[in-house]
Amino acid sequence: MHPSSRLDQLTSRVTRTIARGSSRRGFLGRLGMFLVGTTALPLLPVARGHAAEPAVADADDSDPNSCDYWRYCAIDGYLCSCCGGTYSSCPPGTEASQITWIGTCRNPADGRDYIISYNDCCGRSACGRCACDRTEGDRPVYTPARANDIMWCLGTKTQVYNCSVARVIGTA
Repeated sequence: MHPSSRLDQLTSRVTRTIARGSSRRGFLGRLGMFLVGTTALPLLPVARGHAAEPAVADADDSDPNSCDYWRYCAIDGYLCSCCGGTYSSCPPGTEASQITWIGTCRNPADGRDYIISYNDCCGRSACGRCACDRTEGDRPVYTPARANDIMWCLGTKTQVYNCSVARVIGTA
C-alpha cells in the first residue's frame, strides 16, 4: 500500500466523521451567535479614569464642594470632596469602582470641553453630604456608559456606595 493512500484514507475518515456530526444550519447558528455577541461588546461598561489626570486650570471662584462645580455636569450622588476625599480621589477606607460613566463638561476657566470619568467610591455606607444630581448629557439606561442612574460599585470588594468623584480623562 502506498503511504499517500493511508493519508488519504485517514483524511477521508476524519472528514466524514466531522460531516456526520455537524450541519450547515448548526454552523450558521454558531456564526450568527458570534456576530451578535461581537456587536454587543460596545454596550459593555469599561474601566476608565485610572490614568494620571491631566493638569486642568480652574476658575478662581470655583468650589469643588458645590454642585455647580464645572466637573460635575453629569454627576449623580454624594460629592467625595464633602466626604473626606477630593473631586478626583476617594475618601480613606473606600475604593474607586473600575467601571464608570462619562460626561463631557465645559471648563469656564479655559472654555474647553473635557471628558470626565465619574467613579463611584465604594466600601463604606453612603456619605449623605453634598448630594448632587445633574443630568447634562445623561442618556437613558440603554446607553449605560452615559447613564448616571446606575449603581456602579461593581468589581470592588463591596458594593456599598459612599460617594462619587469626577476625573478628567482628556479633552473632547
